[in-house]
This record gives sequence, structure tokens and C-alpha cells, in this order.
Amino acid sequence: MARFTYEGRDKSGKKRGRITAPSKKEAMLLLKKQGVRVTIMEELPETFLTKEIILGNSVKLQHLVIFLRQYSTLLKAGVTVVDATRILKTQTESKALSKILGDVELELKEGNPLSDAFAKHKKVFEPLFINMLKAGEATGSLDETLERLGDHYEKQHRTRQKVLAALSYPAVVGVVAIGVVIFLLVAVVPTFVDMFEDFGGELPLITRFVLGASEAVQSLWYIILLLFLLCPLGIMMARKNNKAKYYLDFMVLRIPIFGSLIQKAVIARLTRTLSSLFSSSVPILQSLGIVERVVDNSVISLVLKESRESLEKGGSITDPMKNHWAFPPLVSHMISIGEETGALDSMLSKVADFYENEVESATDQLKALIEPLMIVLLAGIVGTIVTAIMIPMFEIFNNVQNF
Repeated sequence: MARFTYEGRDKSGKKRGRITAPSKKEAMLLLKKQGVRVTIMEELPETFLTKEIILGNSVKLQHLVIFLRQYSTLLKAGVTVVDATRILKTQTESKALSKILGDVELELKEGNPLSDAFAKHKKVFEPLFINMLKAGEATGSLDETLERLGDHYEKQHRTRQKVLAALSYPAVVGVVAIGVVIFLLVAVVPTFVDMFEDFGGELPLITRFVLGASEAVQSLWYIILLLFLLCPLGIMMARKNNKAKYYLDFMVLRIPIFGSLIQKAVIARLTRTLSSLFSSSVPILQSLGIVERVVDNSVISLVLKESRESLEKGGSITDPMKNHWAFPPLVSHMISIGEETGALDSMLSKVADFYENEVESATDQLKALIEPLMIVLLAGIVGTIVTAIMIPMFEIFNNVQNF
């Protein structure tokens, strides 16, 4: 939405003011309906205070999937694109999506294509979405394209939720464990320091270690807190640098246990996206370029870039994949078969199905394995601190009894 200043006349005489509208033309129409004959209109420059700020993708995937399903159904039922957009604008639960659909409706009324209307909201709709819409408009199969997009995002959402569920449990337990340890070292252990000093003699090694850790945490707490705050900030800044992002993505894929899970999830998204684009008749080179940008892993993205360059030179799309550790042999073999048989979209869909099932199976196994391991780890840390306190206490108690 843009903001405009205007000068004009109505029945009462001269009139001036400000108005907000998607375009200058729409602003003129709104004022005309209000009985104002505009003589001067200028667009106000966008400032930080007036700029629409969207943090990440403000439309949840589940809302997007429901919208796409309903959109496809309405178009198949013979409802016009403009009417379908207006209906869904009032029905969607997402306020952000409703606002976007309001802008899209105005664009459609001005005669602009649906893909161009959505393309003006690039922070919400990725290149895959826009290019598939363009292909659907060109082939006259917009309803089928929307349904295919709904399937794509639904499967993507399911896979993402599985990965997040597998990663969130150890993260939450880890944070709780760190909180418990800090509490014990700061609030509990110091209460026994004076007692141990009065006890005299040499304390056990485990007790000396815990007391040293307690003293370090109490004296360096601000450094520890600063590290906790700076680590996420440092990762965010590193991901803005292409070279640093590549090494971060490399390390993520190499993490024991979790790296394999993330690798499968990335390959599932890659193959599912390529399959959706090919099914919508998007050219193969353009499809590879789109997937390079949406795959969200620099290691995989670099291989796709090499595959695109190989294809441009008359080679095979699988040549760079065969020689790279991030792509299991199954992926390159299935894609090669798809190239030879002319059924690349079908083969990619099968690969995506396989790795989505692999992600689901791996997350179930991880949750079953990690839960007892994290409990044992937490119990071991707390048990070590308690043991370090109790051993000298027993010695003090024995000395008192002997005395």
C-alpha cells in the first residue's frame, strides 16, 4: 500500500489531504467516489515508520495450503479468479494473507495477471509459487496448478514439522539441563563452601572440581550470558555471508545423527520442488535456478548450480551429483532413469516420497533414542554435583560420630 498527498475540489470548495491506496489510479478512484475532483496528487516517500515490515514468512504453511485447496476448488466450479480471491479474502484465518488477497483483488481488477499480483509480495511467496502460477496461466490449467501447489506445500509442511519435532526435544532438554546446573552451582553449592573450609583436610577431586566450577560461574556469569546472546547473533550474521553460510551448512550436514536427518529433509524438499515445477511445464534450466534459491542449503545449492551448468553444456543433470557426498547414489540413479525414460517429474516424485518416508522413520527412531539418553545425561550431571557435595558430608558425619 502506498500513501499519497492530494489537492482538489469538492462541493464545499478546496480540499487537501492524504490517502492510502495500492496505486495512484486506485487512490484517484477512491477520491472520485467521495466527490473530490483531484487536481494534484503525489506519492509520499516510504519511511521506516510507514514501511510494511514482514518478519520472515508471515503466512503459515497450513493457512497457505487451505487457501490453495479452496482456490483450486472455486476455479474448478467455474468461479472467476476475481470472485474467488474476494471470497477467500474474507474466509482465511490469516490476517496477513487476507491483506495480501485484498491487494491481489485490486491488481486483478486493473487487468494484471494473477502471478504478477502475487509477485509483488516476494517476502511471502517464493519464486517456486510465482513461476508455477505463470506456467498455469500459460497452459490454461490454473486450477490444477493451484491444487499441485497445495500438495507440494502440504508435504513440505509435514516434513518440516517432523524435523522440528526431532530437533526441538534435545534442544529443550539441553536448555533445562543448563538451567538446572547453573542454579545448583550458583544457589546450592556455595552454601556448603564454609562448611567444607571448617572441615579442613583435602577435599575429593570431584568436590574440588564442582567448587571450582561454581566459583567460575559466579565470577564470570556475565561472560557466559554474553556468549549465550552472541552465539545466535553470530550465526545469523554468518549466514548473511555466502562463504560463511556455506561452511555452516557443511557442518550442519556433517553433524552426527542429526546431519543425516537434515540431509534427507533437504533432498526431499529439493526433489519435491523440482517434480512440482516439471509437472507444471516450467523449463528445466529455469526450474534448477529456482530450486537453487529455495533449497536453503549452500552445499546442495552449489551442486545444483553445477548441474545446471552441466545441462547447459549438453551434459547430464546428474554428473555433479554422482561425485558429491551430499547426494546418495539413489538420487542420481533415479534421476538418470528419469532422464532416459522422459519421466523425470515422476521419478523425482518417487525420490521425494522415499526421503519423506525416511525423514518420518528417522525422526521416530531419534525420539525413541534421544529421550532416554537425555534423561541419563541430565541425571548424570545433577548426580555428579550432588555426589560432590555428599561425599565430604559423609566424611564430616563420620568424624563427628568418632569424636
